[in-house]
Formats: sequence, structure tokens, C-alpha cells
Amino acid sequence: MRRMWYQQTMFGWFQIKPMTSSRRVQDRSKNKRIHYLEIVKEKWKILSKVLFLMELLKKEKEMVIPLRSLDRYRKQLNLPKPHKITDFIRKCPKLFELYKDQRGTLWCGMTKGAEDLLEEEERLIEEQSTKAVEYVTRILMMSVDKRIQLDKIAHFRRDFGLPIEFRTKWVNQYPQHFRVEKSKDGVEFLELVNWDPAWAITELEKRTLGLNDGIGREPGILSLPFPLKFPPNYKKVYRHGGKIEHFQKRSYLSPYADARELKAGSLEFDKRAVAVMHELLSFTIEKRLVTDHLTHFRRELVMPQKLMRLLLKHFGIFYVSERGKRFSVFLTEAYEGSELIEKCPLVLWKEKVLSLIGYRGKKKEVPTFSDLSDMEERDIIEEKDIIEGDTEMEDTCADFEEEEIMGGLDAVSPTNDDELEISHFCNSYKGTS
Repeated sequence: MRRMWYQQTMFGWFQIKPMTSSRRVQDRSKNKRIHYLEIVKEKWKILSKVLFLMELLKKEKEMVIPLRSLDRYRKQLNLPKPHKITDFIRKCPKLFELYKDQRGTLWCGMTKGAEDLLEEEERLIEEQSTKAVEYVTRILMMSVDKRIQLDKIAHFRRDFGLPIEFRTKWVNQYPQHFRVEKSKDGVEFLELVNWDPAWAITELEKRTLGLNDGIGREPGILSLPFPLKFPPNYKKVYRHGGKIEHFQKRSYLSPYADARELKAGSLEFDKRAVAVMHELLSFTIEKRLVTDHLTHFRRELVMPQKLMRLLLKHFGIFYVSERGKRFSVFLTEAYEGSELIEKCPLVLWKEKVLSLIGYRGKKKEVPTFSDLSDMEERDIIEEKDIIEGDTEMEDTCADFEEEEIMGGLDAVSPTNDDELEISHFCNSYKGTS
């Protein structure tokens, strides 16, 4: 009987183990979905495609590009065939325009309003450059070797509000903070030049203890609890109050202290990794990051291999959105509902661009120009001919994305050429909570 019990137990164990080890992230966290943060993810996902096209046109000599040349950027725009790029452009008539030359070639350009927005963005980035330099320097200070591959930092360009010429020009403008060094195999690294004790203070210390940048001290052991924010159904999906309290009381090493001696998998190691994640997200203008970008920094910032598991475990500190092909992690304390509590000028600028996306009306006729220089006369097109009844912002994600919508949203999918309003989209999300 003992042998039979042992065999049955082992048989049951082999049956269960493959199921538990193969569970996806979606399966582990589907009961902890925060719908108002999912709305944020959808909103910025739409905007990222528009900003990509604006930056692409900005790099062109006359800020126009043949439409057929845009076909190679379908992956970045997430517009797989048979979706038409022209439909994507027509959804933003206040930002983009279509033209035909005498040979019938279709071109895409920006409106005067879009060009003005890009100039405004450049001015804002310049005004925020001091803070961006500080954040890049502090990332280098947190790294174990005080240097990070330049291509990896470039992933954070939009998150930190860095200019387009980040790799070629911007990094060389601040030699007092960092410099670019090439390895033997030609890989470029951004290397810390001077350690600034005034910057070795976490954002959590500044808020909790009221410390200022001017106060410098040697980084060491911290015992500050992390702010927690849970959804209304917290008690139903997360019943580990004792574990949370124990974690919050545990001391940990500052993200700016040397972590070489920490043992991977230890409690101290994991809590320091949470502190590093909290600090990185505090640096970003939207208090969120794509998780793919974070995984590139495991070795440099001494973080665990299974980073996603750590983020999901500390649900009240972080929130992982699984929508789309790339996951995003939010700093929950920075949001009140679907709105950022503190919005920097660059976030307000993005919201301004977002308000110009989408319209409701008939497709306008594509004008024909005898010469590309004639495009400079596009202001002769009256505003009333471009847009009719577009005072409300529309939800264009159903046509911009091929990704499936969460359960409960299929009922509001567009069935004709009309677009959904973002307010309707938000209400549909709330209806699924």
C-alpha cells in the first residue's frame, strides 16, 4: 500500500508540474487587472505610432516621404497587411497630409500644426535637458561597473525625454558627467565621469524624508516602506497581507550602493531589485516602461533573471499591463485612476498631440502638386475642408492595432467607417471590471 501511495503521488506530481511550470504571465495575473491603467496603455499605444511617423518625417529633407517608402515601417507602426497606411494617415488630418505629384506618386507630409508641435517639443526637451542629464547619470551610478552600453540607454530615449540625436550629439555635450568609450570589439559604452553624492539619494528618500539634492551622503542600508496602491477588489485577488507587511519592514541596500556581494535569490537581493525598479520608473516622464527594456539591464543593475515574476509578486508597488505584444510596467503610486498625478511639460505636450488624433467625416480628395515645392502652399487648404465635426477625440486603436481586445470589448468593435470615441472605449473597459 505504501508503494502504491508513493506511485500515485509521483504520478499526480508529474501530471501537475508541467501545468504549473508552463503557465504564462497572462494566466498568473489575469485576476489582478487594473482597468483604468489598461486605458492608459491603450491611449499611449495609439500616440506612439503617431509620434514615430512624425519623427520619421522630421528626418526627411523636405519632411515628406513617398507613401510606398512607408511600407517598410509597417512593423514599427504595427500595421500588418491588409491594413492600409493611407487609412492610418487619414485618421490624423490635423497632423498628416497626403499629396500626389504629376506622375501620380502619393506622398505623405505634415501639416503646419504638426511642424509647430515638433518645434515645441524641441524647446521642451531643451528646457528639461538638465533633469534628463541627471537621470542618465544616476542610472550610471546605479550600474555595477559605472558604465552601460549606449544602445541600451537609447531604449529609454522617449521615456526620459531625450532628443533624437541622443547617440550622436547629446551624449557628448556633458563631459563633466559622462563620456562615450569604445570597447575592443567596437561596442560603444556610456561611462560615468564623476560620482555626485548629491544624486545618490533615491526619489523615495526625497519624498519620505524630505531630503534635497544638495545633501549628499554615502549610500547604504535603507528601511523605507514603498507606497502601495491596490485596485478596489484587492481583498479578493491578493490575500497576503502578512507577507506584504513583512516585506515592507525589511531593510535593503540602496540602489546606489555596491551590490556585488548580494546573493541572487536572497530576500535582500530581491528587495534591492524592487528599489532599483522603483527608482527607474520614478525617472520616467510617464512613470511606466516597456518591460523588454528593463530586461536588458539585469547584469548592469544587478537584478534577478526572472524579473517579470518579481514585478507581478509586488502587485501594490507595480502593475504589469499585458495588452499588446509588449508588456508595460506602471508605478502605481504615480497614478490616480487613469491620470498621472504629476505631469511634466512633455506629458502635457503628448496629451496635446493625442487630442488631435482621430476625426469623423468624409475622406477628403488628395491634392495634386506639379512640384514638391508647391507643398509649401498647403495653407491654402481651408480648415473647414479638412475637418468637419471633429471636436471630439476618437478612439482609433481598433484600426491601428491588430491585437485582440480584452473580453467584453468585442461588443463595441467598429463595424463601419465611423470611429469610436475614447470616452466610449473607457466606459467599455469599466463595464468589464
